Amino acid sequence: MAADPADQFCVAEERSGHCAVVDGNFLYVWGGYVSIEENEVYLPSDELWIYDMDSGLWQTMHLMEGELPTSMSGSCGASINGKLYIFGGFDDKGYSNRLYYVNLRTKTGTYRWKKITNFKGQPPTPRDKLSCWVYKNRLIYFGGYGCRKHNELSDCFDVHDAFWEGQIFWGWHNDVHVFDTTTQTWSQPTIRGGDPPQPRAAHTCAVLGNKGYIFGGRVLQTRMNDLHCLNLDTWTWSGRINISGEKPRDRSWHTLTPIGDDRLFLFGGLSSDNVPLSDGWIHSIATNGWKQLTHLPKSRPRLWHTACLGQEGEVMVFGGSKDDLLFMDTGHCSDLLIFQTQPYSLLRLCLDCIGKNAALLENQIPCLPSKLLQDVLKKITFWAAMTHRQERKAETERQSQLHST
Repeated sequence: MAADPADQFCVAEERSGHCAVVDGNFLYVWGGYVSIEENEVYLPSDELWIYDMDSGLWQTMHLMEGELPTSMSGSCGASINGKLYIFGGFDDKGYSNRLYYVNLRTKTGTYRWKKITNFKGQPPTPRDKLSCWVYKNRLIYFGGYGCRKHNELSDCFDVHDAFWEGQIFWGWHNDVHVFDTTTQTWSQPTIRGGDPPQPRAAHTCAVLGNKGYIFGGRVLQTRMNDLHCLNLDTWTWSGRINISGEKPRDRSWHTLTPIGDDRLFLFGGLSSDNVPLSDGWIHSIATNGWKQLTHLPKSRPRLWHTACLGQEGEVMVFGGSKDDLLFMDTGHCSDLLIFQTQPYSLLRLCLDCIGKNAALLENQIPCLPSKLLQDVLKKITFWAAMTHRQERKAETERQSQLHST
């Protein structure tokens, strides 16, 4: 039986609360959950999806081996030197404070999880919906929602609820924990000054230079739109940064992505009045101001998605939900939104032009030098995949309209 050509253009399964990182020319996606008949179903922890940015294709899903994490949502994923680290999260048994890693640059094609157990120091208490900064081979975690025992309560923890019989408390954090990947050591830095952000979860973090930025998040029933930064060398908080001009509205479950040396790209989230957001903003460190992007489609809201920076300044948003997850948890997404935040290189523009017009140039393309020919063939595949997905989407929408009428 002949293979279905559509299999070449498969996409990663829809999900929210997952992890995604970029290493080299590839986007890696792991974990999260979907909703099936009003039940939250965690996606298998032995599945890794890989997106090739050059060809625009998702590779076939890779099965992972080794010391597998449990299937979770709300874990914090980050990459250092070709390794994907996963910390925390929430599963059927509650909150996690376990740390795992997998080598993404495997030479055998086998992706093997390793649970880090021989660490020194004390890890954070169990939690999910936290964020981290990557700086100098260290993972620096902030915040999150989770549980603590009575003897673990402190000023860095805002209590939400308590199970008194068992002396277990749930709530939000604003503590900072560091894992040094070189020495396999957990530590808590001594904060030397400044006012820390209030405890929160479902916020977002980004690094520019030696500064770790935090925006928004939720504590109790309050969603925020404050911006803070932590100097990752001196461990000094900025306090709430006073912004000149307009600024984004309060939100949680959004993303903040560093673009260039002094700009941050904010996208999506869930607003204070429970509206899924599709707005994008650029924050300039130089001017200390936000600027809203006006050309983004209003019909593609996302929350609890991931956003990663590509090699030419494009921000790749994958998955998440288009609905308010708290009230109508059915709108998980599998499409990849790509935001161009700076002009592409001349070579990239030329390759795209050839890829889009391959049929017109079919006689000339074989005459290209071998290295350039390889790049062109990837672009041809990329635009064929884009066209195929657009056609499938249009057909799905047409069928939906036929059924509704």
